[in-house]
Amino acid sequence: MDTIYNKVDSKGRVSLPADYRAIVKELGTEIVCYRSLISPCIEGCAEDLLEKLAAEIEDSNDFFSQAQDDLTNLIFGDARRFTFDSTGRIVLSEKLLTHAGITDTAVFVGKGRKFQIWNPENWAAEENRIRAEVLSKRPILNVRKTGEHI
Repeated sequence: MDTIYNKVDSKGRVSLPADYRAIVKELGTEIVCYRSLISPCIEGCAEDLLEKLAAEIEDSNDFFSQAQDDLTNLIFGDARRFTFDSTGRIVLSEKLLTHAGITDTAVFVGKGRKFQIWNPENWAAEENRIRAEVLSKRPILNVRKTGEHI
């Protein structure tokens, strides 16, 4: 995945990047979007990932707990399935666009099995924050084969 800027028209239509569409098509599922719980952006993923999230929330919390109720209300009560039109566009709701502060341009940010959609200015600030934080901590990633040292 990548970071891709696409125009948003006055009806909230935006083209989902071709790479993202290909992944969703390959999985044979629909895309689901909802308001991020921690950032001013839209979270998106394939429907099967959202189903795995539902199972994890149920397994990690008492079924009748407030935590369970809060998470499911915020994520699943807000989630919306999207299908593509013939040109690969989806129509983002006013609720999603307002949450992310998106007007005429959206930034799609790949995050492995999910993606985010940001307002370009908010994404630039977030990317700078992330870069500064990661560089200050200098994380060590174990990406080598067993027995090899980098």
